[in-house]
Parts: sequence; C-alpha cells; structure tokens
Amino acid sequence: WFAAIYLLLFVSLVGCVVPRSKIHWRAMRAQPPRAPGRLERLPEHGHIEVDGAPEDVLQVARDLLRTRRFLGRHCRLRCDGLSLSAESGYLRETGNLVFHAALIVVIVGVAVGHLFGWRGDRILVTGKSFSNTISAYDTFDPGPWVDTEGLSPFTVAVDRLDVTFEEHASGAQRGAARDFTAYTRTQTSPDAPWIHQILKVNGPLTFGGTSVFLLGNGYAPVITVRDASGQVLMHDATPFLPQDANYKSVGAIKVAAARPKQLGFFGFFLPSEYLDMNTGPSSFFPDLKNPALALGVYEGELYPQGRPQSVYTLSTEKMTQLRNAKGEPLRLMLKPGQTIELPKGRGSITFDGVQRWAGLSIRYDPGKYVALGGAVSVLAGLIASLMIRRRRVFVRVRPVGRRTVVSIGGLAKGEDPGLGATIEDLLSTIAQRSRTKT
Repeated sequence: WFAAIYLLLFVSLVGCVVPRSKIHWRAMRAQPPRAPGRLERLPEHGHIEVDGAPEDVLQVARDLLRTRRFLGRHCRLRCDGLSLSAESGYLRETGNLVFHAALIVVIVGVAVGHLFGWRGDRILVTGKSFSNTISAYDTFDPGPWVDTEGLSPFTVAVDRLDVTFEEHASGAQRGAARDFTAYTRTQTSPDAPWIHQILKVNGPLTFGGTSVFLLGNGYAPVITVRDASGQVLMHDATPFLPQDANYKSVGAIKVAAARPKQLGFFGFFLPSEYLDMNTGPSSFFPDLKNPALALGVYEGELYPQGRPQSVYTLSTEKMTQLRNAKGEPLRLMLKPGQTIELPKGRGSITFDGVQRWAGLSIRYDPGKYVALGGAVSVLAGLIASLMIRRRRVFVRVRPVGRRTVVSIGGLAKGEDPGLGATIEDLLSTIAQRSRTKT
C-alpha cells in the first residue's frame, strides 16, 4: 500500500506539472491583453493631467515600466495607439511550478535512497575493530537493489571513548551527558594505512558516500569464567544496555563451553551502585563511581532447539536457576577484581574490570543530495509563489487642450494590497518626468 500511494503521488505530481508548464510557457510568450476602454472600472485606478503631447507622455510611461520592470519582476509591454499594456509577476507561477517539480525530485531522491541505500548498527567495545561486511553488523537493513558483496572495504577501530557527565548541577541536570568523543583508527582498504580520527555525535566519519555516526554508549564488564579445575571457559568484555539516565544496564553472560551443563548469568551492571530499599541494587550516577555487577545464575541449555536469541537477554526456557544453601535463588554481587566461587564445583566467575562500548550507526544513502537539492528548490519555489505578485497595468493617454490626461488601471491575480500604492507611484513619477522633459 505504501508503494502504491508513493507511485500515485508521483504520477499525480507529474500530471500536474507537465500540462501547467506548457500553459505557462505559452502565457509567457503571449502579448498582454489590450487596455480596457474604461480603466475606472478596474479595482485600482487613477488619473492625472500632465504637460506634453500624448505620444511623449506614453513614451515616458513605457520607459518607466521598462526601467522598473515592475519592482524588479519580469515585465512585457504592448502598445496600441494611445494605450499601453504591461504584465508582470510571471515568476509567481514559475515558483509554483518549481515547487511541484521539486517535490518530484524529493520523491525521486527518497526512492533512490530506499532502493540503493542501506544502514547497519554495531556495538563496538573499545579496543576492538570491525570491517564493513554484513557479518560484522549487529543489525543490517539493505535496500532491495543493494549489492551486499560490493560494500566499501573500510575498517573502524575504537581505541578510546571519553564521556563527560554533569557532576556539579542539581536536580534533573545532575548526571546529564555533556560530551561524547570516540578516538578511532580507520582504514579505507585492507592495504591502506591506519588514520587516527575523532568521532563525535555531530561529527561522523565518512568513507565516500558512507557515514559512520556515534549514537550511543555504555559499559562492557570484562568477565572471566573458569571451571572447577581453573581452566578459562570464557574471557571477554560483554556489553550491557543502559536502561535509565544513571546507566543501570541489563545484560547476559553466556558460557556455552561449561560442562556438564551450560551456564548463563543475567542481571545488571551498576556504574555507581547503591542499595534501593524498594527496587534493590541500583545506580545513583552514570559515571564509574562505585561499579558493581548484580547477577543471577542459571544452568541448562542456552540455545534450545538452536533458535537464535538476543545477546543481551537470556532464554531460561530450558534452564534452571541456581540456589544457595538456604534454597534461595543465588544472587551474585561482584566488584572489580573480585572472584566468586560457584556452588557444587561449577567453577568461578571473576569481574576483571570495565570497558566502554560505542554504539555506531553506519548509513549509505545515495539519494540524500538529490533530496536535499529538491528540498532547497521546494523552499525557493514556495517563497517565490508567496512573495511575487501577478499584476497587469494599463495606461491610456488622451489630449485635453494643450495638456494630456494619463489614466492608469491595475489588476492583480489574487490579493495584492500593494497594487494601489504602485499605481500612485507610477502616476507621480510620470507627472514628474513629464514636467522635467517639458
């Protein structure tokens, strides 16, 4: 339905612009209509008597209209004996046509971006890198006509991520984020040299038409899990996802190598841990003031029937929660550097430290500049159609003794509150120039 409405909008705009453009082209090349016999019947009119012959006065009026070009707008003249017709403001309709034609350009730009563009997201722990391949992304959304094998072969490594939080304010501003800066190394190809670049929220990295944005950040506790003999089963930094402004983060640690049953840990990382009497362990500040891990422990089958699952959640469908000696669910509270032995010889878990992760959004949109150009043209056409006035001005002269009566009438298409003042200005200028010429 969306595609159908999209195409119908495109067809209707084309059907509007093409015939109107033809009509507008013919109107611009046509002569203005003859001056009416009785100009006083027009909405705006006026007349004066000046010295000079009618032919000379009419020449003054013709020169005046050509010089002013109707306040700088396009003007055409038609002279029929002792009358003169002038028309201006054709750029009003031109602006209207540009507005509608630019909407077509915007639609085309959006369509090009949808068909040939793509976007992907990746959470990257500091000290690690990723290459621009589909397998390296956490999520990847390609357009229908994207060649996924032909992506630009760039690489991004995040060496350090600096985050600044407001510490001295009070109320809602305390803990507010003030700055995110990622220090990265990039390669445009596997053989290219590494380049050090700074990535900020409003300062993306660019690789041709591909942009890398910094959209989020969080913490990745470094965990080591060993079996009963001390053999390392897992050692890695595991990203946890922030759930509130104080970065209370949720995550899962999965140890598929554990035997005889696989182990899973699920809980919270607390950058500034404190005990809330109502909700339990929580965080009072988003920076690392008092880091801690609060985990529950499960054993069983991590991936029932081989079904995929989020790396940030733990499926307990085929798992059992471990309990302590009192029969209560086992809860672990770990501080950096602390090791806790798991019950009944299941091994141990160590909280080695904390690293940060950067949330990267990588986007390629080949139609964005087309859409931008169309949007700018839409604005220009709209301004022209609203500001420019379509006007017709008619001048008639007739001799009265040794003097000449000059009559001017004006007609506007739509509202034009300035037409009366324009006619008065034309009459006064014709009177002044006729006296000077005489």
